[in-house]
Amino acid sequence: MKNVIDSFVYLGHWPSAGSFGFNTDILATNPINLSVVLGVLIYFGKGVLNDLLDNRKQRILSTIRNSEELRKGVVEQLERARTRLRKVEIEADEYRMNGYSEIEREKVNLINATSDSLEQLENYKNETLHFEQEKAINQVRQRVFQQALQGALGTLNSCLNSELHFRMIRANIRILGAMQKITD
Repeated sequence: MKNVIDSFVYLGHWPSAGSFGFNTDILATNPINLSVVLGVLIYFGKGVLNDLLDNRKQRILSTIRNSEELRKGVVEQLERARTRLRKVEIEADEYRMNGYSEIEREKVNLINATSDSLEQLENYKNETLHFEQEKAINQVRQRVFQQALQGALGTLNSCLNSELHFRMIRANIRILGAMQKITD
């Protein structure tokens, strides 16, 4: 590690001739920052991301199972309602003379109420799935971002020691002094 750092420090001693030069300030070079952040994200985020996604997948699957169970309950209610409807239709034949129109209204109301219940449960299932997915995505983003920042800070803190810090300061002071002489 020291050899790599020394090579960057020695690159700072090269005279600038023309428009090409090396930026020896590690913290100011975007490609290095990006490669460090991406490397840390890839290295530390793989396992955590997989675990989070697996956990979220299990939760979503359990939510789907619960929704399917609710749907089965509603289908059973629908079957009971249909059975009741058949019974009401038989009674309607018996009472046709007395109140055919009233029974017909009850039938329509029963079908509409059951249809509305099914529609509400389907909407609830879809909203729950959407909410859980958004929640999972936001949690994964927050966790990966936090771990990336922690990893990057740890890497930077482990790489910067006082000797390297002083070398960089001295090299930058020399560069600024040379620039000042040129402008004077």
